[in-house]
Amino acid sequence: MKIGILALQGAFAEHEAVLRALGADVVQVRLPQQLGGLQGLIIPGGESTTMAKLMAAYQLEQPIRQLAEQGVPLWGTCAGMIAMARDIDGSLQPRLGLMDIAVSRNAFGRQVDSFEQDLAIAVLGHQPFHAVFIRAPLLTRVGPAVRVLARLQDGRMVAAQERNLLVTAFHPELTADNRFHALFLNLAGSANGLSSGAATNLA
Repeated sequence: MKIGILALQGAFAEHEAVLRALGADVVQVRLPQQLGGLQGLIIPGGESTTMAKLMAAYQLEQPIRQLAEQGVPLWGTCAGMIAMARDIDGSLQPRLGLMDIAVSRNAFGRQVDSFEQDLAIAVLGHQPFHAVFIRAPLLTRVGPAVRVLARLQDGRMVAAQERNLLVTAFHPELTADNRFHALFLNLAGSANGLSSGAATNLA
């Protein structure tokens, strides 16, 4: 399965390592022509305003929107979640606007306020998922077609899915738990009529 990772900046190498361990064929995407033939695309964590400027500079915005419209699964983590949101609270920064969600940037404070928390995530099975939050955003609104996948212990929303679109406020690529990546590969496999081979990794 051919999965792209937007590799303009941020944590793309960590995603690539997990995907390759799960048997995916990984493409680092920096130019529009590298989006051809992808069966899924990850927009990683990083710095959301810088990522938005680089996507515009390399003319990636519209081709990525077209991928989503064609039903290709996209997954945004942290800054990637901000990029995929329709609305960003208190900000007019450019975004892809793919998913019917609103997000709050740096909702938990600065880098020193980063934290980790075990989350109950039903789609991943009974075992809690140890989530790493680094200058993380927060979902503040979800549309009627959006399914909330994970909440903090206080109820705030940190992961969601809308059809072929997946977002997480945290960084699954920074843990040894590959279940979120396996979930994304299964989503990509289903969208493309393929078996990802990753289903067995979901406990």
